[in-house]
Amino acid sequence: MPRVLVTAFGPYDDWLQNCSWLVLQELTRCLPADCPVTTRLYPVDFSILKSRLAEDLREEFDVALHLGQAPGRASIALEAIGLNLARDRGQRADEAVPLIPAGPLAYFSTLPLGAWATMIRDAGIPAEVSHHAGTYLCNAALYLSHYFADREGRDMAATFFHLPLDTTQVIAYERDLPSLPAAVSAEAVRMVIEKLLSECD
Repeated sequence: MPRVLVTAFGPYDDWLQNCSWLVLQELTRCLPADCPVTTRLYPVDFSILKSRLAEDLREEFDVALHLGQAPGRASIALEAIGLNLARDRGQRADEAVPLIPAGPLAYFSTLPLGAWATMIRDAGIPAEVSHHAGTYLCNAALYLSHYFADREGRDMAATFFHLPLDTTQVIAYERDLPSLPAAVSAEAVRMVIEKLLSECD
């Protein structure tokens, strides 16, 4: 049975809550107690993410599913490509630097993202495949997961779920932005995990 790592991010800027953490909490409530899933919460910080992810991936996970907040998105985006680029909030595009100097330019997820997006949509939840995770921490989590696994010679697959805001965030912050209840986004992630586990039975 595959071992799965699921991660989320904490608050940042004026967001006192991060929908990825809300979704991860909902997810843990609906997974069976014996489900081989490990969860982690990371702060929104490049250097801490890099060190903690490297430490966590010393365990032999088969799949890493990273969750992150994407204000303005109306559907769940399954990210296919992690780029070797890092740009902090507020920096211009020409100020981006490599995540790993001399590392590969990009990593492509080997997971069946198109089939997953279709499965999620068929359940009535908006979802799509995306080929650009940006250049911030979301992209970093995806790229570094592949890089650390590759460096250790491990056959681990990864993707990143960009999630719409939770509806409570839109109400609390009076933001005119798309949203999905955290429980609905968690259902999408649960379906993916159950699909992964069923295919390895």
